[in-house]
Amino acid sequence: MKPWLRHLPAVLGVALLGGAIYVVFNEFRNLSIADIKTALSAIPSARLWQAFGWTLLAYAILTIYDRLGTIYAGRPVSYARAAFASFCAYTLAHNLGFAAVSGAAVRYRLYAHWGLTPLQIGKVVAFCSLTFILGGMVLGGAVLLLEPEVLPVLGSRLPRWMLQGIGAACLAATAVYVVLSRLVGHVRLFGHDVDLPSWRMAIVQTALATVDVVVTAAIFHALLPPAEGLTFFVVLGVYVFAYTAGLLANVPGGLGVFDTAMLLGLSTWLEPPAIVGAIVVFRLYYYIVPLFLAGALFAGNEMLLRVRGLFAGTARLPGVQTIGRWSQPDFEVAAVAGAVALCGALLMALGAMDALGDYTWIGPAWSLPGWAQSLFHPASEFVPSLIWAALMVLSIALTRRVTLAWGVTIALLLLGAAFTAARGEHFWIPALLLGATALLAPFRRLFYRHARLLSGPMTVQRASGPLMLAGAVVVLATYEPRLTLLAKTSWWQVVLSNAVPNAVRVSVALAVLVALVAIWRTVRPGRVTHDAWNEATRARYRALGGTPLAEADGLLWGEAGRAAIPFRRVGGVLLGFGDPAGAAADRVSAIWRLRDLAAQEGLDPAIWRAGPTLLGVYADIGLAALPLDADGMPRAGEEAAPASGEYLACVAERDLPTLLPLLPELARQ
Repeated sequence: MKPWLRHLPAVLGVALLGGAIYVVFNEFRNLSIADIKTALSAIPSARLWQAFGWTLLAYAILTIYDRLGTIYAGRPVSYARAAFASFCAYTLAHNLGFAAVSGAAVRYRLYAHWGLTPLQIGKVVAFCSLTFILGGMVLGGAVLLLEPEVLPVLGSRLPRWMLQGIGAACLAATAVYVVLSRLVGHVRLFGHDVDLPSWRMAIVQTALATVDVVVTAAIFHALLPPAEGLTFFVVLGVYVFAYTAGLLANVPGGLGVFDTAMLLGLSTWLEPPAIVGAIVVFRLYYYIVPLFLAGALFAGNEMLLRVRGLFAGTARLPGVQTIGRWSQPDFEVAAVAGAVALCGALLMALGAMDALGDYTWIGPAWSLPGWAQSLFHPASEFVPSLIWAALMVLSIALTRRVTLAWGVTIALLLLGAAFTAARGEHFWIPALLLGATALLAPFRRLFYRHARLLSGPMTVQRASGPLMLAGAVVVLATYEPRLTLLAKTSWWQVVLSNAVPNAVRVSVALAVLVALVAIWRTVRPGRVTHDAWNEATRARYRALGGTPLAEADGLLWGEAGRAAIPFRRVGGVLLGFGDPAGAAADRVSAIWRLRDLAAQEGLDPAIWRAGPTLLGVYADIGLAALPLDADGMPRAGEEAAPASGEYLACVAERDLPTLLPLLPELARQ
């Protein structure tokens, strides 16, 4: 079952996103932008300032997580430093989701520079992650135990006793954690000894996490209009459920899933425009503004460190390094992927609204010249509904740094701008799409990974994606002229319309599904294979300039077959030895293929004795780079320490306990 279970998060995410889209279509069917504008203008200024104050308090509480985490690790840092690391890490995690990036790389970069050892940083990361979970368990358990009916969908379909049992189990698990911290010093989990904080700190940790979730829910509550029966406890219960669903969906910022859960959960008390208005402001306060602020602060910090390093005689600093740019690319990728996903959501929302209404308060309408309208207008509603679906898939591919996804996304954004302009939309809609294009275009250097289609000789399997996509496009193009009599011709409205024959509805639905699967198959890498480690592979590796090892499990090649890296399976880790040897142009793809092989086998990737040149790439795949001493063991990253020539790149918060006992043996080989 293990190979199948690895795909469970992705399947769950797709199911949640699909359900979210269905709900949005039904709820938005009679909604207009004018309704949302009215709802936004109805939010009193005092409520906006109140929500802003709750936002500041929420992020202030998160800074205490890191401060307590450094105390728990035995190496406390100043509150200012802990606050800086916390704000940067959590902002990135909020926007990309914990499944995509937990913010651990940011913490390793900063805390290593401030003198913490790898194990101490791992303890900080684990402490912060656990604290965040505790708050959800306490409040989620309380809601399930006291008022389970407020949960969207589940509250009305599952027995009350079952939900209350789950709530009681959540509260009991939290209580067990506090009791264990009082009675024992450590526990053994998944083969590792885990030190527990003192029982006093465990209580503070649980209380702090609970308050944090309450304050975050208060942001949303402040933006909602008063309604009979809509208590803060109801909003809290819906928020905890919605946020959890957003995390499980594995999409940036829980986009679509979180919003739909809030829409469903609050629809009993409020009209959709009021809920959507609150969602818009909440995302602006809690997600978008902090992301760009944290990105600017982190980039400024990296620039300052680089300048100090230059004046000190070295441009390299301990910890997670960069290559050819000032800062980690995670914030940049988060910004562009989030912008693309938001553009997809915008096109989806526009297509879901029957009457856009009068929104000249935003700006005048515009339209293309006559010849351009005749080119785009016949399919000016059907095609944008396909574009937003493709953009949602491509936004995920962008987080995996696929070059082809970068190019196709730019083309679709430009095409979407042309079609929305042909519909006579007001200028800000195509302008936003063009703005997203301008944001994405300069970051070509971040998308260096070859797509599956272009990563080797053309085979039937590689060609299946484009062929499937071409067939789906032909089917959709054939049906589009037959749907012009409908008032709305978005593909999803065709699927849901009772006025369309069932055969057409099924054909359109299947064609869209096949097209999305084909896009994903085209931009994702194929199954990774490797060569067995024997005399022949040793000779080939030596010919590339590498130093052959006595023992290895295999040799992994880059996509062009011109660079390779040997590896061993060590516990739950796929450990590569040194940077890939061979052509510089193929080394990056060899690293990504090592990451893919590890994911394929349910392992974590790691690189021992990595050089400084490719550390930015290792950071891109979620690894923290820990400087090594001359004996190959990780050392602390004190500011006064000389720059290291070799590093251990790994998922340190999980894999250091496995790797540390084995490194001396590896060093002797």
